[in-house]
Amino acid sequence: MRLTILGCRAGVPADGEPSSGYLVETAATRLLLDCGPGIATALSGILPAVDLDAVILSHLHSDHCYDLLPIGKSLLNRLAHFPGLGFETAGEFRPVPLYVPAGSGDLLRRWAGLFPVASTPILDRAFEVAFDVREYSPGDVVTVGDCTITLVELRHAAPNCGIRVLGPDSALAYTGDTGMTPALIDLARGVDLLVAEATLAEPDPGPHGHLCGREAGRVAAEAAVGALLLTHLPTRDKAWLDANRAAAAGEFDGPIRIARPAERIEIRAGR
Repeated sequence: MRLTILGCRAGVPADGEPSSGYLVETAATRLLLDCGPGIATALSGILPAVDLDAVILSHLHSDHCYDLLPIGKSLLNRLAHFPGLGFETAGEFRPVPLYVPAGSGDLLRRWAGLFPVASTPILDRAFEVAFDVREYSPGDVVTVGDCTITLVELRHAAPNCGIRVLGPDSALAYTGDTGMTPALIDLARGVDLLVAEATLAEPDPGPHGHLCGREAGRVAAEAAVGALLLTHLPTRDKAWLDANRAAAAGEFDGPIRIARPAERIEIRAGR
């Protein structure tokens, strides 16, 4: 399994870095986990969206889903026809499965109607044609290619599920956005890589739901993960990042990395 960090910025893009988006690949499967602002561009530099086997959203805050619409329109370009401008369609058009939290359908329909293209109405059907929308509930387990994906309810201001991906020979867990909750241990238990948000410098007991580095390290230790990747970062300031990593290292004695856009990580069992 390989993880490519397309974007890892908390909230809006900054310093040339996109918001949240992670490409997970095995020999047979390509998954996009979250799709914040800037991810459509970052993804297009690696592979065309049509090659994705699924897109999975942890939750519907804009920094995790905003680029769904441009990715959907890029898929629909293959069905549009403009004089002198053609997009190749190799074989039958295949919508990309899109897994979203239960109850998302109305929001997606309203969103798609905000920017109509009256002359080419196919471009307004991202969530009817480009994507095969599948609403999930916490606890659901789905299979995509050679991966088994488990959705685990966590604690955030919007309904959020952490995403656990079991591939043929390794496993990762991704938190989305969350505060501390015992469910994090269930999400991450024994995975080879935990991709954990570390948005804060100190714990926050409030209702919004974010982790600091120390809490991410504690989860990694209690879940006995192989390695920890700190992401959803509010700054690229070296001193802040070093302090957050040191806080995580005070709880977890395994390998710890700070996420950087365009970084690729090979995930192997026991490493």
